[in-house]
Amino acid sequence: MSRRSHNSFAHEKRLSKYRVTDEELFNYALRVSYLSYLLIPKATPEASHAEVREREHSSRLSALSNFSLGDMFKDMNLRDGPKSVKFPEKLLKVLEQKLKDIAMGKDAGYTDQLVRRTMARFYAMFMDDSFKRQMKENRKIEELILMFATHATGVLKKEPTLAGDGWKLELNKHIAIFVKMLRECLRNVNHVSPELLSRLDIYTAKLAPAQSVADSGYESTNVADMDLVRILAAVFKIPDSAAQQEIDNLQGICTEKAALTDLKTCLKNINAGAAFPGRRDDFDSEAAWTHWKSVETTHLQQMMVAMVQYKPELAKSTPADVSPSLRTSSHVTTRPGSLYSSFDAAPSASRNPSVSSRRSFYGIGNGIGSGDYSNGSADNDADEDDDIQVGHHFTYIPPNPKRFYKRLLEICLLADLEVMLSPEVDDNDEVSLGILSAPHIDLLNECAMRWRISHSYRVTCFMDIVRQFYERGDVPLECIPEGLSNIQKAMTDMELENWPTQDIEYLSSIYGSLFNIFLSSLYHAMDSIPNLKPAEVEPYLNVLEHVRDSGLLERFDVDIGARLADVQERIKQVSEQFFIAKMEELSAAPGVNRALPLLLMTDEIEKSAKLLDKRFPSPILEQLDVVSLVVEVVIPAFVNELQNSQKRLFESSMNGPTPDVPIQDIFALYRRTKTILGMFSAFVPNAQLNFDIPQFFEPYVRQWLINTDAKTGQWVEAAIAADQWQAEASEGHSSSIVDLFDSLRSPINFLQDLEWEDSYQNARFFTALAKTVSKAVEQYCRSVEGLFLTEMFPRPTDYLQPQKSSAWLEKARQLAITGEKKVEPFNFQAESCVKLNNVEAARKLLDNMYNQMEVDKLAEVVMSLAPPVPDKKEVERFLFAVKIVIAEGLVANDASPNSKLDTFITLSDEAGNRLAKTRTIYETNNPRWDETFDISVDKPLWLMVSIRDRALVGKHDTVGRAYLCLDPRRFGDYLAHDLWMDLDSSGRVLVRVSMEGEKDDIQFYFGRAFRSLKRAEADMLRIFIDKMSPFIRQCLSRSVVKTLIKGGTQGLDYNKALGNVQAFYRSAMGTSSSEVQIPLPQAEKPRLRPEDLTDVEIEAAILPLFDYFDANLQTLNMHLSETAKEKVMTRVWKEILAVIEGLLIPPLSDVASDMKPLSDKEVDIVFKWLKFLRDYFYANGEGPVPLEILQNQKYRDVVSIRLYYDWHTDALMEECVRMMQQSLSSSPTMKKRAKSVYQQRNLGTIKSRKKEKREEKEVSNGETIMQILRMRPGTQDFIAQQLQIMTQMQAEQEARAKELEQRRVKRPTNRSQAPPVPPLPS
Repeated sequence: MSRRSHNSFAHEKRLSKYRVTDEELFNYALRVSYLSYLLIPKATPEASHAEVREREHSSRLSALSNFSLGDMFKDMNLRDGPKSVKFPEKLLKVLEQKLKDIAMGKDAGYTDQLVRRTMARFYAMFMDDSFKRQMKENRKIEELILMFATHATGVLKKEPTLAGDGWKLELNKHIAIFVKMLRECLRNVNHVSPELLSRLDIYTAKLAPAQSVADSGYESTNVADMDLVRILAAVFKIPDSAAQQEIDNLQGICTEKAALTDLKTCLKNINAGAAFPGRRDDFDSEAAWTHWKSVETTHLQQMMVAMVQYKPELAKSTPADVSPSLRTSSHVTTRPGSLYSSFDAAPSASRNPSVSSRRSFYGIGNGIGSGDYSNGSADNDADEDDDIQVGHHFTYIPPNPKRFYKRLLEICLLADLEVMLSPEVDDNDEVSLGILSAPHIDLLNECAMRWRISHSYRVTCFMDIVRQFYERGDVPLECIPEGLSNIQKAMTDMELENWPTQDIEYLSSIYGSLFNIFLSSLYHAMDSIPNLKPAEVEPYLNVLEHVRDSGLLERFDVDIGARLADVQERIKQVSEQFFIAKMEELSAAPGVNRALPLLLMTDEIEKSAKLLDKRFPSPILEQLDVVSLVVEVVIPAFVNELQNSQKRLFESSMNGPTPDVPIQDIFALYRRTKTILGMFSAFVPNAQLNFDIPQFFEPYVRQWLINTDAKTGQWVEAAIAADQWQAEASEGHSSSIVDLFDSLRSPINFLQDLEWEDSYQNARFFTALAKTVSKAVEQYCRSVEGLFLTEMFPRPTDYLQPQKSSAWLEKARQLAITGEKKVEPFNFQAESCVKLNNVEAARKLLDNMYNQMEVDKLAEVVMSLAPPVPDKKEVERFLFAVKIVIAEGLVANDASPNSKLDTFITLSDEAGNRLAKTRTIYETNNPRWDETFDISVDKPLWLMVSIRDRALVGKHDTVGRAYLCLDPRRFGDYLAHDLWMDLDSSGRVLVRVSMEGEKDDIQFYFGRAFRSLKRAEADMLRIFIDKMSPFIRQCLSRSVVKTLIKGGTQGLDYNKALGNVQAFYRSAMGTSSSEVQIPLPQAEKPRLRPEDLTDVEIEAAILPLFDYFDANLQTLNMHLSETAKEKVMTRVWKEILAVIEGLLIPPLSDVASDMKPLSDKEVDIVFKWLKFLRDYFYANGEGPVPLEILQNQKYRDVVSIRLYYDWHTDALMEECVRMMQQSLSSSPTMKKRAKSVYQQRNLGTIKSRKKEKREEKEVSNGETIMQILRMRPGTQDFIAQQLQIMTQMQAEQEARAKELEQRRVKRPTNRSQAPPVPPLPS
């Protein structure tokens, strides 16, 4: 509240009760309008035009010597004081366009060619960048006029038509035109300083045409000549005749002297501390009062000086505070005409133009008249006018000037609005950019100046009336910023602290009202959410931000936070209504897919949030974050809707093979829900949304995993059915393996793309998927092996073995012993090689899949985050690996004791169901299968091991049976156990059994898949070898050796045989330095070498074998991958070593053997064959098998046979005992566990296992010597004893190692687990 005194308050109360009537308002406004007319210079109508021009010319020429443009500007700058008046920067742009139009002749108002020339010259200078930069920096209107005068002088001096000093008169005219043009340009610019407009008016008056002394006596009282009177009459809708009558009535009262008296009264009131125009109590601080008093006193004195200059006879009543120069020069008859006349000269009797500001709403400025006054002189001299009374005794100032001014402003606004809304105004007509017209602005400025209405009150009053009109809907919203800009400009000109207290409180109340109005508009604008546009609220925000930043709302006691909270609540209400309406609309659409409306709703939410975030990137008024408020409502509402639909969604997604809600839509809903939940976290970081999205969607993922597992069988079948078994890549594999793994990779990518938040659930999902992958790989292996077996063992009726008419086939036939079954060599097909390549490629693809899924990390997650094991005990399952190794001593059921068998083994359960079946091994009674089968059990299971003899037609004969119990308690040590089981007929079979727990673990499933591929590869490799083995055994047999010694090679073309030896992967023969050399004992006599057979003859005996290798190696080399080819040839070499060993010694057994030792010649032939074959496979490093594999431990054992072959029996026994003791002492004390599934879970673990196996030190344990002893008589008991000792010692070592292991497990690991210390005895 104001701190004015009681007297001031009483005076204001008296004035506030005064009712302003339009009649009184018109009377006082008419007085001001008439005074304005009185102060305007007039011309004498009786004087002829020629006379006037002659007088003007002579007058101007007479003054050229004592007036300059620089003096006038200097005088104006002195009056400005330290505060300079600058023009708006936008004036330069408007002036540039104006000068351009004049120079180009486009402006009809400037047709004089000389004027266009001077304007064009100045325009050229104006376009210079340095000049523009200079003008933008200082922005002084005087410098702009001075620069124009300088360029105009240069043009006019050169004009030949202006003789003598005529250019000076023309220059005066051009400068006046330029000043007038500046005044016009300022009309199109906002925020123009009133002082600047007033100054231009003074320049215009000084440059006006001169009048003679005789002219001053003429004054017209016709209303038609009074512009402001006519404007006022039009506003009040009073005819000119009535206005003329009012003027006639006022002539005696409204005089220049009365106006001067009003100004003197104001000065005296200020000094006396009267209420009007202001006093100390009207301001909050002494500084504000001092500032206002200084400015107001200066303005009043300047107006008085201007009136005295206009009418010198008023000077005798002027107090002493007026400038002495003006008082002493009142008798001089010089008038202000040319710019070159002296400003200090006294004005003539002719009148000056009115000092009122024209076309400016801000009224007159600071720069009128001389400002060299002192408050002290004013106070002293004012008292000399005793006839001037202190108080409200005025001729032109109404009783309550502010109320009168406010009513006049309201009437002017209504008149302008009426004109603007008139149907006579076309849309294309030019209208004023402001709400007030230029004539009304002139009228208001004149009244405000005479009534001493402060600038602060004028802009505040204008804002108040515009606000009222806007509330009534009479003016558009665009008028509000105009009023605010006026206030902002006024605050810039005068700081708010220097305003009168009453004006500050008035402005505060208006700002509070504006804040309420536009906050209410903003409140209702939120109804268009979520389609709200910035353009809809930007006008409101501009007003609200301006009002808020002013700091005046605190005076009005407006709780901004509470009001903005209402808007926030409105945004939430509208957002909730939007969600409900949109959800109802989407749900009403036809269809049974209950997930579709939810999906579409997520799209709407995301689209709306992104749109609002783009349109309103920052909070409105720094507190209203629209997008956050919307998201805070709609997303929880969506989550609630989703939870309510949970049961219906699940039922609709599980109702049959073609559910109402496809599982793809469920997962799309998961992704969309996850997206909008992420938006919720981003936009509303402090809010909590209690929704467990993994728990909600987990059942759907489980069902999808079940569906995927059910489809894998179809994927495998489809991939195999579409395969042509032709190599499609450099690795040699076909399309089926690529198609299958592409199908398996699809669910992996899908599951990874879900980006499941719950790490443990995610790991369990991938575990289930790994089980599906393992299942698919096992099925693929079974299917490919079946096709492979069909190709390798075709039915006789469907298959005709392609034969080649070649020399090696004839030689094979010749070498066959009469009466024995001849072996037909088998030629391999490209399709079979491709299938083996597929298995190798599958291992690489499976390893890539292992890495893609990051199996080790997932296993670690399961281990660390797994929930505690429940109390109930679940049924454990165990995985047994049953390996069928070898059978011995099989006897055919027919009468012939020498009959060979084609045997295979089946494993059946107690109910007779077949669980496994081996391949068939042909033409041997001691078959070796080395095939492994996985059997899963949850309780002890009895297996029947049946050995069958394959029959081409009819039922297969049973050779013998044995029984095996897979009991988890028996094999709980997880070690591999070799079990020799006697058959119920004759002979026995070796089975190797190991067990491990079957776990629901991702590494376990991958290990199982890798083991399936490994076994499939091993089985296919064995079949490759099985197909080669009969022919190899036939070519490397004792019968061939004996035939060679007996000369059975008659008629052989040795040159051709030698050439065939130089076949594929074979180089020239010769002693290799890398051959293993074993020295003979000193006691042994040198062996006699056969001299009748050469190396060529010995090699020629097995030439069919070399030709067979040449023919098939070409196929293998062309169609097998490098890895598969090396594996096949390595297995072939192992088979050759086994055959060579079988030629020399019988297999290890405690049963006596009827095999006879070979002679020296025969032994040499056999080792010559071994050397030839080794060189063939090595081929000087270019062969398919590396040398370190060729010369492995088995090769060294075979070579060592030559060392012990002729030893005495007793010496062999002693050496056997020594080697056995050495091998037992150097062997590990703990038997290693069988190969676990976990050791084969990826290629890395498989390679590590192989590396460890290669690094193990292989020690001969005397088995070779015992095999030699089997051919010696009386050694059966010794061999049986040694085998028994080996078994017992190994069992004892295993028992000790197992006991140590159990002790280590039972040993406490830390101090807390130790038993408590017993108490001391009493």
